[in-house]
Amino acid sequence: MENTPLQRQAAYMRKCLFEQDDENPNFAEEVVTLFYKDSSKALVNTEQELEKRPLDFSMMDAYMHKFKGSTVSIGALRLKNEISLFREYCKMSNEEGCIRTFEMVKKEHAALRKKLETYFQLLRQAGPVETATRPKSDPKSSGDK
Repeated sequence: MENTPLQRQAAYMRKCLFEQDDENPNFAEEVVTLFYKDSSKALVNTEQELEKRPLDFSMMDAYMHKFKGSTVSIGALRLKNEISLFREYCKMSNEEGCIRTFEMVKKEHAALRKKLETYFQLLRQAGPVETATRPKSDPKSSGDK
């Protein structure tokens, strides 16, 4: 397969976003898909808690604790930092801080989603990157002549 400029750009973006594993080329997509499933649930649950009175700060902290773990798994540092701040406000039972910071959590989540959607759209347009970038096996080592 020809290594087109679009495929090279997709490969570069993949390298910048993820440590790519040649044994499992779809690993990044699988992790991101799982991340968005889990993070959407955490955002919905936290938003519902923020609408209740009195606020259950320990429940919101629990949702954000799990969300933070997912965020760390994909290396989203800015989002992780906002979640950490939200959790600090939960520990202080600071309603205003939680509400304000939750808006920033949602904003960072949306920005990350947009970047990753752009990346995956580029991958779909470029076609199979793995074929274009995977090293060829040495025929001497496989017994082929």
